[in-house]
Amino acid sequence: MKTVRTTCCYCGVGCGMLVDTVQQDDSRQDNQDNQDNTGNRSHAIRIAGVRGDPDHPANRGRLCSKGSTLGQTAQAHLYDQARAGYPEIRSSRGSPRVRVGWDVALDHVAQRFAATIASHGPDSVAVYASGQLLTEDYYVFNKLVKGLVGTNNIDTNSRLCMSSAVSGYKQSLGADAPPCSYEDIDHAQTLFITGSNTAYAHPIVFRRIEEARARNPALKLVVVDPRRTDTADMADLFLQILPGTDVALHHGMLHVMIRKGWIDQRYIDTHTVQFDRLRELVEDYPPAHTAALCGISVDELTQAAELFACSPATLSLYCQGLNQSGSGTAKNSSLINLHLATGQIGKAGAGPFSLTGQPNAMGGREVGGLAHLLSAHRDLRNPEHRREVAQLWGVRDVPATAGLSAVPMFEALRSGKLKAIWIVCTNPAQSMPDQNLIREALARAEFVVVQEAYAHTATAHYADVLLPATTWGEKEGTVTNSERRISRVRPALPAYRESRNDWEIALAVGRRLERLLPSPIANGASTLFPWQDVKSIWEEHRETTRGRDLDITGLSYEMLDAAGPQQWPYPEGAAGGLARLYTDGHFAAPGGRAQFIAEPFRQTAEQCDATHPFGLNTGRLRDQWHGMSRTGTLSRLFAHAGTPAVEISLADAGALGLDNGDLAQVSTRRGELVLPVQIVRSVRSGQAFIPMHWGSEFLSGRGAGGQAYGVNSLTSPACDPVSQQPELKFAAAGIRPAIHAWHLQAAVLVEEADAVALQVRLRDFYPEADFASSVLLGRGNDDGLVGVYLQLANTGPIEEGKLQALLALLGLSGPAGVRDVMTYQDLHAHSRRWLCVEAVDGARVLKGFLVAGPKSATGSAGWLRHYLLGQQDVSALGNRLLMPGAQPPGEVVVRGKTVCNCFDVSADAIESLLKESPEQSPQDMLGLLQSTLCCGTNCGSCVPELRTMIASCQRCETAVVS
Repeated sequence: MKTVRTTCCYCGVGCGMLVDTVQQDDSRQDNQDNQDNTGNRSHAIRIAGVRGDPDHPANRGRLCSKGSTLGQTAQAHLYDQARAGYPEIRSSRGSPRVRVGWDVALDHVAQRFAATIASHGPDSVAVYASGQLLTEDYYVFNKLVKGLVGTNNIDTNSRLCMSSAVSGYKQSLGADAPPCSYEDIDHAQTLFITGSNTAYAHPIVFRRIEEARARNPALKLVVVDPRRTDTADMADLFLQILPGTDVALHHGMLHVMIRKGWIDQRYIDTHTVQFDRLRELVEDYPPAHTAALCGISVDELTQAAELFACSPATLSLYCQGLNQSGSGTAKNSSLINLHLATGQIGKAGAGPFSLTGQPNAMGGREVGGLAHLLSAHRDLRNPEHRREVAQLWGVRDVPATAGLSAVPMFEALRSGKLKAIWIVCTNPAQSMPDQNLIREALARAEFVVVQEAYAHTATAHYADVLLPATTWGEKEGTVTNSERRISRVRPALPAYRESRNDWEIALAVGRRLERLLPSPIANGASTLFPWQDVKSIWEEHRETTRGRDLDITGLSYEMLDAAGPQQWPYPEGAAGGLARLYTDGHFAAPGGRAQFIAEPFRQTAEQCDATHPFGLNTGRLRDQWHGMSRTGTLSRLFAHAGTPAVEISLADAGALGLDNGDLAQVSTRRGELVLPVQIVRSVRSGQAFIPMHWGSEFLSGRGAGGQAYGVNSLTSPACDPVSQQPELKFAAAGIRPAIHAWHLQAAVLVEEADAVALQVRLRDFYPEADFASSVLLGRGNDDGLVGVYLQLANTGPIEEGKLQALLALLGLSGPAGVRDVMTYQDLHAHSRRWLCVEAVDGARVLKGFLVAGPKSATGSAGWLRHYLLGQQDVSALGNRLLMPGAQPPGEVVVRGKTVCNCFDVSADAIESLLKESPEQSPQDMLGLLQSTLCCGTNCGSCVPELRTMIASCQRCETAVVS
């Protein structure tokens, strides 16, 4: 066994990992499918397990539920179903892509881009990349686009998550440099979490918060969020503000601080400018007015202001709730205003700390990998900065005009202004707002290159050329996390089949383009791309940082290998990096003074009305990542939240006549989508929530305006005027019952080696219905079986030929005697059922079912799923398995959702144990759960939910006693 030290590929915490790999037995590698055309065996090494790296300062040995399962997502049987393994090209739109060699694919990409540039100019092409690229990947693409092609049309999906945080830091403090570190959590006396469900989005950070509170019971936690999340449930003070009112809240808090004398006037006078303008503005936000705007009480507003201002050390943690907004920059800057006004910055335990959404969104900003940036935090608008970059790169100049950011990039692609696009390591046909715009743009584009590790993403469908890229476990380079800490990424596996590293692909295309485009080289060099390995790329990037705020000239690969991850700035000759910035009160802004930003509160980009009375929010699930191209291949990661749903309050559900599981039509000004209803206590009346992950790979259907493509069919493309970040957190929506005469539910158990492929093939049936969803079920049984679950709903039955094709695909039809399939059909009532039962070890167990017809005829699907996943003996039930009702014909083991993924602990087991011990304290009850069931003792992601269940149990017991 070999152990490799690397870094997690999920959120911006940048957790260190130890990956154990083993050599496969060569006798298992005989299958031609496991070999590329050079004979290399891509499955010769497998991951035996992953562990948190105890020496990594970001996570100190801990991993969340997603990170803990990374090794499982990298198994050969999943990769063979999901990964892109070979270059592919299609000759024309509508034609299938065919496999080609790398040279053919790379030549084709270079020639098409060169021809487009020759005909229409450099600004007719663009690259749209990803916060999951490594810094070295980013650097090559940035130099290729801005240095060789001569356009600033390179942007990334970091525009969707971090650009408002970048703009806020630059406006207020002078540089895109988070001033804090994770160790500040250990020193804080007040934590102000706003716009972040940290318990779900950054579980490792939340574990650290829990530990800090355990050590320091005086530590106060204030949470601001429109939803009562698991994070909010842990708060000493929870402000459930109305969506989009963050700026008003911050101004109202500052108003109270000024009136109460809680500001630090000495700090303001010595280290800041423009406070008088802000003071005048916040006069318009007195407590009563602000509380009414935000939907909170005056007392809550005053408490928040006091806890923030009067604490010895206040640390704010914030994420997409502030960033993904039409006023995201103002939200960020108005929060930073509070830190500057109270002197809560530049000291241990204090400061504004933006939590990065992706593993290397920071690294992309460091190299200038956005349409308005230049390398090493240089400003594109500054002629001297452009001259510096041109000199460093050895080119005559770099373009002065900002390129197209994400949403305008796809608007230009749709209009024809942009002709060709190269999409790298991201899935805009899932993640971008207003999917009709995005899909029309990709369909109209003259040339689309998709560089991707996964073959079946929504965006891959539009690829004229598909370039297979390596992914986590195969890549080498560096990432920078939320606290400015650079970590090494090392490969544990060989590249899958013929996939190549992102930087290698960009380098190969760049060298070809050099032969086809006019040379921009000014220093006599033979190439802009002289590198032979990833280290030499990083070293060139390092030189661009010399003398800049993020100077890393004192670092090297060797130092990162020997001493571990390091924070910037780390200039040549320094003894170490800086844990926190601005400790001397000197900022990166002109004159060394931070600037107060006086922006008034503005309402959300669109307003609710009689047709769209609900405010629709989007956000994360605990165990899934982005568009689920990786996490969606593992059945156990669906065990906590298994199917798409729209979450609404009990009051709204009652008013609409909806119950849990009923289908509702959710519509916005861009489209509509049918979803099951989930009634929750976390959203207030008049609001709704849909997890961001459900794209057209897992959820689709037909709406009044045509095909619906997942949750982002509904979201708004309105952007912040400064950061150009879309307002993904708010859309005005209508919700009403969706009436469908025909419903279908089906589930089958299949080999794990076939489950993902089956789920992909089920997507072919999505266009047949108004509502369609397919997901994986279960956690994988000892016999290697996984469930695949399909739901459809429509105004009438789907065409008979389609139904028969579906039955064949699911293995629920075939010649007599091949499978034991039980059937029931009432064609007059359109009620039909198929069940497959097999003999296993002397018992008869359910292996699959399909029930279709009116909603009343599909009520049996619930208990059939329990029989299927539990593999109970159904010998005694016979034809009663064909009953349509919601009540099972016999005893069935019902298992609730999985709360603890690490140890497979269900909600039922937890609730049962809690009911046996109602008299204990909450902490003792948590200890009982941990010692008895082991839940919450590994990654800890379930601990907030365990605490919520404990509190709920105690409330119920109190109510019974009363």
